[in-house]
Amino acid sequence: MIGTQENRCVIDGELIELDALRYTPAGVARVGLKIRHASLQQEAGIERKIQCDIPALSLDKAALAASKLLPGQQVRVEGFLAQRSLRNTQLILHINNIILK
Repeated sequence: MIGTQENRCVIDGELIELDALRYTPAGVARVGLKIRHASLQQEAGIERKIQCDIPALSLDKAALAASKLLPGQQVRVEGFLAQRSLRNTQLILHINNIILK
């Protein structure tokens, strides 16, 4: 069922990979990147140490903002999860907003 179901992510982390700014054939700015998130989270009443590397993609204004950042910087990203492609079901975070922390 496709509708207006909630799909929103906010993640803080370290920018660990940053591709060069490129443009799609339609002329839309595009930057691929990877965020390393580390935190302590509560699960089943137990504190759990979390670390994960999150592949992400930014387009348009978010791509232009991301292209000005440097690996090693701390960022907050906001966006949504989607499959990488029709044939690849790996999740990727599509970034709508990225800010330096």
